[in-house]
Amino acid sequence: MPDPLSPPTAAPPKLDDQLCFALYSAGLALTKVYRPVLEALDLTYPQYLAMLCLWEADDVTVNALGARLRLDSGTLTPLLKRLEGRGLIVRRRDPGDERRVRVALTETGRALGDRASDIPLRIGEASGLSREEARAERRRLVALRDRLEAWLDRN
Repeated sequence: MPDPLSPPTAAPPKLDDQLCFALYSAGLALTKVYRPVLEALDLTYPQYLAMLCLWEADDVTVNALGARLRLDSGTLTPLLKRLEGRGLIVRRRDPGDERRVRVALTETGRALGDRASDIPLRIGEASGLSREEARAERRRLVALRDRLEAWLDRN
């Protein structure tokens, strides 16, 4: 019989009870849904994210792009080199500050944006969420990310 005055023994956490695993496995599933869609554009998922940023705001610094994507330069640089090798972007020194490198779309890169215009709709269909549900889910995820980043900044 257990001693009623002893603290309860802690049980190890269960995988399926973890928020981190739900987010991780949902991310994996989403990336798998994107894979065949992006293969038609010959883009990987990280490359697609970089192109999304550039289709939104062209001719930005590598630092600004990395901050937007939450990627360090060690991850971003090879990704940009591959996009440049495919003729989708150009990298050049900032004429106002030679220490900075700017990234801009080529005409080919801009044209690829037109071909990518239906991707959000296709992914939305795969998710089974209505537009409103998808927006609400995104808001919750962004709020969670922001709270986690704020906690990291404080600690």
